Amino acid sequence: MADTKGVLLPAYVLADESASMGPYRDELQNGLVSLCEGLRAEPMVAAKLRLGVLGFSDDVQIRLAVADMRTETNLPQVTIRGMTSYGAVFGDLLNRIPADVQWLRGEGYKVHRPVVFFLSDGQPTDGEGWRRSHGRLTDKAQTPTAPNIIACGIGDAQPATMVEVATRPEFAFVAKPGTDLGRAISEFFHALTASLVASGQALNSASPQLVVNRPDQFTMAIDEVGQ
Repeated sequence: MADTKGVLLPAYVLADESASMGPYRDELQNGLVSLCEGLRAEPMVAAKLRLGVLGFSDDVQIRLAVADMRTETNLPQVTIRGMTSYGAVFGDLLNRIPADVQWLRGEGYKVHRPVVFFLSDGQPTDGEGWRRSHGRLTDKAQTPTAPNIIACGIGDAQPATMVEVATRPEFAFVAKPGTDLGRAISEFFHALTASLVASGQALNSASPQLVVNRPDQFTMAIDEVGQ
């Protein structure tokens, strides 16, 4: 059996491109560019990662296919449009992640469990159906490549919803009340870059681990106990 080329961590950024994000398009665009440039500045780390950027609204559109940032020259371009379909997100990932992992394995790599960084400024506009595809995506019995999901909510996104989206309670964050949304988006990408750099460095250690940094101006999302 041929030796593997190494071990990779696939990381996906799911960026809300719905109409309500329009006033913050520049911050979203700049954040994505800073993420890509931050990884390029750390080639030893980037070698361990493969980055994909997806924009979502009524549907999911590829802004950057899973790429090696040491050699990728394209930068993701944001397009503001439509509503906020969570179902589109998790339905897309349900097909995309297993296919990407299979492709990376076919290229000769071992693959760590993928990680998804989800950013939204609102509640889902497509009803309750997203929970079904989310449940299938995160169930390791149904989807062996089930990702870890870090969920960050700003604006009208509710803490309880972020807790549902995240795969662990400590992976759910919301911007503090009164935080400027443009600043919150910038802080999200700063923390995301730091998380990926630290996670990539940890892949070289004896005990690889996913490192998740809480963005400044965010708190851990905790849902309210029901009656």
